[in-house]
Amino acid sequence: MTEWGYVFPLVEDQLRTLSATLRFGGKTNMAEKAQLDRAFRDFIWNIVEIHSQLEEIHKSWAQMIGISEAQWLILMAIDELDEGRGVSGIAVANKLRIHPAFVTNQTKKLEQLELLARATSPEDGRFLQMSLTQKAQEEITKLALKRQALNSTMFGGLDQEALVYLNKRLNSIGKNSRLASQKLSIGIL
Repeated sequence: MTEWGYVFPLVEDQLRTLSATLRFGGKTNMAEKAQLDRAFRDFIWNIVEIHSQLEEIHKSWAQMIGISEAQWLILMAIDELDEGRGVSGIAVANKLRIHPAFVTNQTKKLEQLELLARATSPEDGRFLQMSLTQKAQEEITKLALKRQALNSTMFGGLDQEALVYLNKRLNSIGKNSRLASQKLSIGIL
C-alpha cells in the first residue's frame, strides 16, 4: 500500500483495479466493475461535499471584509497570480474558469471599494493589469491567522508529502475531467 493507503484504502484498491483493467483491455468481472463504479461515485460525491464546504468558507471570508464570494475569489486569484506586475482580467477569468466580462464587472466594483488597482498594461495599452491595493493586502493579512487555523483543521493529519501527492493526483483528474467534458460536449462519449 502506498502512503495514501492509510487515508483512502478502499479507493486505492479500487483505483488499482481500474489501472489493471485499463492495462489488460478491460477484462474485469461484474463485481469488480460494480466496486469501481461505486468508488467513482463516492469520489464525485466527496468532491461535491468539499466544493460545498469551500463555498461556505469563501462566503465567510468575503463577509468578513464586506464583499461577495465571487469578489473574494477574484482577489484571491489576483493575489495568487500577481508576480509584481499586475494580472490581466483574462488570467483571472482563466484561473477561476469564469467569463472575462464578469471579471471586468466585479473588478470595477472592487476598485470602487479601494481593494483593487487597475492600470493600463505597459506591454499593450488595450489591456488592464490589476493588483491588490494596500487596503486589500491589510484585510487579507488580518485574516491570516484564521486562515492558518482553518487550513490546519481541513488538512489535519496530512503532511507536506501527502499534500503534494494529493495535489498531483487532483491536477491529473482535473485535466482528465476537462478532456472528458469536451468529449461529452461534442458527442464522442
